Amino acid sequence: MKPIRASTARPRAVKAEHPLQWLAEPLVPEPSFVLKSWFGGRTIMLHGMHHLFLTAQGEPWQGVLVCTFHEHQESLRAEFPALVPHPILGKWLYLPESADTFERDAKRLVQLVRARDPRLGIPPSPRKKKAAKKVRFGQTL
Repeated sequence: MKPIRASTARPRAVKAEHPLQWLAEPLVPEPSFVLKSWFGGRTIMLHGMHHLFLTAQGEPWQGVLVCTFHEHQESLRAEFPALVPHPILGKWLYLPESADTFERDAKRLVQLVRARDPRLGIPPSPRKKKAAKKVRFGQTL
């Protein structure tokens, strides 16, 4: 194998830090913590479940989406009045960055995630298996 010269090697692209990534910092010590790029934002995963989705793409995708089921939305909205159903993704609650209480509420939501509040978190969708490509004898791969 031929050695690669430094002049021909391409540097790996480094993912830009997300503007709301500071919210995930208290969860970093957790063994099951994952901050994953997801649909143009970052999802905070703990114990294999999506809990919070950080997005900074402009309204209505500028803030924190709370991954929760419909039956928990009423109690979360009572505790966090700035939470509203997301206008496009109505199954989740949305804390817009423009809310007066954004920083305080976002930090408190992270505390609830860390405390394993049962109202927060949804399991990821199961991955779909890709159909095997059929190759006939003599066909190039």
